[in-house]
Amino acid sequence: TPPAESVREHGVIQPIIVTRADSGRPFRIVAGERRWRAARAAGLRTIPALIRESSPQELLEIALVENVQRADLSVLEEAGAYRQLIEEFGLTQAEVARRVGKSRVAVTNTLRILDAPDEIKAALLDKRITEGHARALLGLDLAAEQVAALQIVIADVSMSLDNDRGLSVRQTEQLVRDWHAGARPTARRPQPPAPEVRQLEDRFRRALGTKVELQHRQRGGGRIVIHYYSDEELDGLFERIVGEDEPA
Repeated sequence: TPPAESVREHGVIQPIIVTRADSGRPFRIVAGERRWRAARAAGLRTIPALIRESSPQELLEIALVENVQRADLSVLEEAGAYRQLIEEFGLTQAEVARRVGKSRVAVTNTLRILDAPDEIKAALLDKRITEGHARALLGLDLAAEQVAALQIVIADVSMSLDNDRGLSVRQTEQLVRDWHAGARPTARRPQPPAPEVRQLEDRFRRALGTKVELQHRQRGGGRIVIHYYSDEELDGLFERIVGEDEPA
């Protein structure tokens, strides 16, 4: 959602799209409700709008395309919207790409994610892997192979303490190439944390009120992973750790 401060300063640059309502209010919003809400929060009384007289199916298509262009849409939600545009509205992949302002190849690659095994989709939703990882894993022929390779990627991400990014997309692509060549590495089994590490995690959890993981190297060093599950929880953690006042 555009921040109210930005809308207050610059106004609503892109018009919202409305259509005449059957009853009650004279118009209903087809596309741009988030811009309208930001304008209301900024105290604006008027914003630019386009009136569209279209069939219900055309209006639904407009709303769907608007939804796809949201920045916070997950790749699975985006792929589902593309498939809906293709199956329910009869659009080709090229037509979908033109409507949402992306290349046909980008639309095709995103649609492929819907054919991934459930385990890969779940890893995407949990942000354990990226869309690039998922596309690389889909280069394997069988779903069972894709899931087995996923376990290697996830294990390496969780165990790779020297690199915050873990196994990169390029390394995952190399893993798939090696797999095709007959080399099938196995996932490293994470070692359970030592009792003293578990005790430290528990103390962190009690102090911060959320899950905390200590990833400790045998040779010393490591990293602390603090989990949060909402923006409000992040704000609370920031206040506990950093404090509210900015340094002078």
